[in-house]
Amino acid sequence: MRQNPERRAALLDAAIEVLAREGSRGLTLRAVDAEAGVPTGTASNYFANRSQLLVQILHRTRERLAPDPADLAGPLDTRLLLGRLLERMRRERSVHIAMLELRLEATRRPEIREEMARFQALELEANVTWHLDAGLPGDRDGVVLLYFAMLGIVVDDLTVPALLEAQPVDHLLEVLVERLLPERPAD
Repeated sequence: MRQNPERRAALLDAAIEVLAREGSRGLTLRAVDAEAGVPTGTASNYFANRSQLLVQILHRTRERLAPDPADLAGPLDTRLLLGRLLERMRRERSVHIAMLELRLEATRRPEIREEMARFQALELEANVTWHLDAGLPGDRDGVVLLYFAMLGIVVDDLTVPALLEAQPVDHLLEVLVERLLPERPAD
């Protein structure tokens, strides 16, 4: 297998675009080559098979969706952070759609399901730990509920955005934070 990290990242980014646009059935190594504008057979030099490609796409999405450290600096406000999350999702729409496709693929492929479960569990735990360590309001249960509530908002924004256009999203985020993450009592 080839080890050029820049080429691998470019192929994974191309795979994300194909997956988001064509769905899982349209994701082939040839389609990735075409999207990346590289000679046919290039992707097969980097990924042994489609399953390996799917797993590596999963991990590439995390790299692409990591928040800018500047967004996490300074005084932190959960409502503001959630707004930034939605903005990032809208900018990186294809990455989120690819993640939804991977979730669907996980329902059919046990090896993807196992990797997705590990990956998502680590993501959830990292988010909860970061939130609590940052001293933001709420407890573990509230942060977990907020994570799943935001996932629902993201899915609806990606799939039926008109549904959220009728709702004042900023208000919904305020209510989420207020109800799920009450201020902790001072010690």
